[in-house]
Order: sequence, then C-alpha cells, then structure tokens
Amino acid sequence: MAATAMRGVACTRITLVQHRPQLKMNSVCPRRIIRSRTSRSSILARYSRTEEFSTRIQDRIGELPKLVEDIIQTSINTGPRGALRLAQGIQAVIGVGGEWLADVSKTINSSSTLPNEMQFGLISPLYLRKLFERMGATYIKLGQFIASAPTLFPAEYVEEFQNCFDRAPAVPFKEIEVILREDLGKPLDSVYEYIDPVPIASASIAQVHAARLKGSKEDVVIKILKPGIEDVLVADLNFIYVVARILEFLNPELRRTSLVGIIKDIKESMLEEVDFQKEAANIDAFRRYLENVGLTRQAAAPKVYWSCSTKRVLTMERLYGVPLTDLNSIKSFTSDPEMSLVTALNVWFGSLLACETFHADVHAGNLWLLRDGRIGFLDFGIVGRISPKTWAAMETFLASFSSEQYDAMAVALIDMGATEKSVDVKAFAKDLEKIFSSIKDLDTEIIVATARGPNAAAVSANVIIDERQMNALFLDVVRVSESYGLRFPREFALLMKQLLYFDRYTRLLAPTLNMLQDQRITIASNRRVRRPPPFEKVTDI
Repeated sequence: MAATAMRGVACTRITLVQHRPQLKMNSVCPRRIIRSRTSRSSILARYSRTEEFSTRIQDRIGELPKLVEDIIQTSINTGPRGALRLAQGIQAVIGVGGEWLADVSKTINSSSTLPNEMQFGLISPLYLRKLFERMGATYIKLGQFIASAPTLFPAEYVEEFQNCFDRAPAVPFKEIEVILREDLGKPLDSVYEYIDPVPIASASIAQVHAARLKGSKEDVVIKILKPGIEDVLVADLNFIYVVARILEFLNPELRRTSLVGIIKDIKESMLEEVDFQKEAANIDAFRRYLENVGLTRQAAAPKVYWSCSTKRVLTMERLYGVPLTDLNSIKSFTSDPEMSLVTALNVWFGSLLACETFHADVHAGNLWLLRDGRIGFLDFGIVGRISPKTWAAMETFLASFSSEQYDAMAVALIDMGATEKSVDVKAFAKDLEKIFSSIKDLDTEIIVATARGPNAAAVSANVIIDERQMNALFLDVVRVSESYGLRFPREFALLMKQLLYFDRYTRLLAPTLNMLQDQRITIASNRRVRRPPPFEKVTDI
C-alpha cells in the first residue's frame, strides 16, 4: 500500500558551530576543569529534576489518601489470585527478558547498532507483544484491543499487536462438564440429549460445543467459559488499573492521555465479553430489532435458551449456513449473491440507530448466508454503541468518501474529532485524498474448509483479510488527523473496521456495487425507526 501521505515540509539543516577559547599551557589541566564542570552541572541537573519531582508529589499529596484507598479496595476485590498472577507475571517477564538479552547479544556480535525494536527492551512493541502472549488470556485480549484501537494507541504498537492471535488449546471435556453441571444445577442428560465432546472452536476465554436439546430435539451450540478465566481476568485487569493509577499520580501529565479512563473502558469491555448473560441480552436486543423493523424474513440471530444459559454458559440455536466469503456454497443457496450482500448492509446499517447496540465484529466467521437465504449474525460478544452526533458526522464522511469530496470528508472528521486548535481544511483534504486513493490496494484471500457436524455436513469458510493492510489504511487516517490536532472516539474505529469488512465482501460478491451510493441500500438515519422496548428476559419452556 502506498506510504502515508503527509504534508510536504521544507527542511533546512542548520549546523551550530561552537567557538571554544584556546587554553593556555600554564592553566589548570583542562580535563579536570571539564570533568569538574560537567560533574557539577550533572549534579545540579539531577538535583533540579529531583526537586521538580518532589514538588509535583507535594502538590498532589492531598490525593494520596484516595489513591491508597483505591489500591486497597482493588486488592481486596482481587483476592489471593493476585499473588499467583504476580508470580506468573514475573516468570513471564524473566522468560521474555531472556529472549531480549539473547537477541541483543546476537545483534551486538553482528552489528554495532541495535534496531529500534530492541532499544526499549520489554516495553518495545515486539517484546511487549511476546510478553502479553506469555501472560495468557487477559493480555491476549488486551493486545487485540490495542490492535483494534488505533485512535488510542501509538501506531507501532497497533501494527505489532496485529500478530496477537486468540488461539488456545481446548480444555478437556471433563472440565467442561463440571462447569455445565455447576451452572445448570441439574444432570446434563436432563437438559441435553447429546453433547459433542470435541469442540467446534476453542479460544483463550471460551470454547464451543455442538449439542441437541432434550425433548424438543433442537440443534444448539453451547458456549462455555473456560475454568478460572474470570478470576484471571479480574486479577490482571485490577493490577493494570492500579499501575495506571500510580503512574498518573507520579506523572500528572499522563492525565492528558486519559490512561486510567482507557484502562477502565478496557476492563468494562473485557468483563462484559466473559459475562454470557450480557452477550445473550445483546442477541435478544438484535432479534427484537429485526422484529420491530420487519426484517425477520431477511436476517436472523440465534435464539437464546435462557433456561440453560448462565453467566458462564450460553446455549443458542444452531444456525446452518456459510460465511459471505464462500462463493461456491453461496451460489447453491441463492441465485443473487449481490442482493444477499445488500440485505446484510441494510440490516447492519439499520441497527446503528434502531438497535440498542450494533454488531462490532462482522468478520467472515460471524456473518453468514443461511440455508434458507437469510443473513445470519453470530457472536455478539463485541458490540458497539454510537451517539447520534457521531453517526451524523460518520454519514457525511461516508457520503463524501463515496463521491470523492475530500473537503467535505475533512469537515466531517473535524466535527467528529476533538481538537483545541483550528484546522486547515484544504490541506487536510489533500492529505486524505492521497490516503484513500490507496484503498484499491487492499487484498483478500479466501480459504474454504469443510467440517462435519454430528448430523449434517457443514461447509465453513473464512476470509483472511490482510489485517495489516486494513489497519495501515486506518492508521494513515489517524496519523494525518493527529498531525492536525484531531483525536477520534473509539466508536469511530469500530465503525471503520466493520465498513472495511463490508468493503471486502463487496469486492467478492458484487464487484460493481457501490455500497454507499446504491439506491437499494438505506443509511440508518434516513429511515424512520423506533427503538425496541426495554430488555425483557424470555423464559423457555
């Protein structure tokens, strides 16, 4: 992809020449004088920095009791698990630190300079990512959060954490059975007629098994939280929060970065993801949205079986279909793949304002064409909420992108972002034009695989969208915007990523379709919609 287009800045190299007086032969040893002066200035500089640090601490001493209280309360909430995780963290640091030292040693033997990724030790993007992967579920999820939030984190870290994959070995089925019995409070054979002991999928925090309900004989899937994961998450996130609080106390300038606020948002987001009752509520909200706007014949989300779902167990209707990237299978389900894509776009756009939350992870594994021709939305662990103000600016941004009106696009981004200074709209627009002209370079590779369930063959497929390219495009926008003093809300990043996914599907299913100008596609705020009624849990019989 084309490199980031930045404004041309004329640079002039200025060489400063310092004229030193000649030293007389009978003067005191010049080295001693230089050392003395250097030593004195160094001591004064260190003293000045220490005094400045001490002054900052004294200015904030009134906040110390609140900080101590916060740390104590967080430690109590963490419990004994915190000590174990601390020991595991030390072990991980030693392991990755050993890798860094070995790499440094090899580099020194072959080169006189250290590469940038080694100069900052364990806080450099490469070694921090390795440390996160060693630390397990919480930090892998945190790494993925960093990778998906280029509006919040430095570009080098966002790019490196694209390599932070959420993959984990399956937990033995005996341990899964224990969780199911504990949470459901009854013998499993009284709830399920059949549970496949081999998981359909296994990630860092949960794994999924196919099953069949007792009595109704309905095919379902069960999503089970892996044992001990919630305790690990709470301990890790509390530790990260305490570190952020201490850093902000010691360095007030960090408050400008909203470090503690970002950590709080991450904590809430990750704890929501492991609370399957919240995911179930997200699914039900989306199903109510489909009913309210009359889209149940066009799209579906799995039915939640509340009687056999808990915070750690989620039992859902099993939907059969293929991802929107499995071209051959899609053609056997519908004669008009382009119309299926139009439906998917209309349903998703409509949910932005008509639903309590919108699906914020529409990759190929979560967006299917079902056997009956409907669009299936799966896995509501990651959802977003958007304010009408942000969406209004986003609509203008999309319309201007589609019509290549970059002045209007620049104004929309300025309206959406937060800035304390005036922005040169014309210069900003020219930089945006250079960036978005490279979108055609994004590539897609399709991999199709076949998997067999207990009753029927199910064709599954996945699209390997070059995440590096997608995020590089968005990072270009963020970098240029920040050069004009703009910072965007995280919901902007979530929306952009979903739109890039839909752009990939458009290239596969309908290469001539312009999803932002096609008259068959309705942007959310242009339609009259009413929000669904408040959430009500439905008990299954």
